[in-house]
Amino acid sequence: MSLVSALAEVTDADFEAEVKGSGLPVLVQFTADWCGPCRQLAPALRDIASAERDRLKVVQLDVDRNPQTTIAYGVLSTPTLMVFRDGEPVRSMVGARPKRRLLEELADVL
Repeated sequence: MSLVSALAEVTDADFEAEVKGSGLPVLVQFTADWCGPCRQLAPALRDIASAERDRLKVVQLDVDRNPQTTIAYGVLSTPTLMVFRDGEPVRSMVGARPKRRLLEELADVL
């Protein structure tokens, strides 16, 4: 896996099944190998993925290798974090943030 963190990676090909078809809410990090703030955010996302695995699925999508999904959801900056519930985006956040703040922002979607 070429991306910085050890999160599950989704692609244009499996986004429908992995994200939209998930029984859990899904937090998608739209990221890129060259994105410094994405690397900064990676440890917090790994922690959240581990701690909340029963309530939230956390995945990442490389914007350079998956332009179809990136364009479909209007992603213009990395990192963009998007929460999907029942196949629909319900929350979008742009930019790195501390784990504590991210958890606060996710509280009502968990």
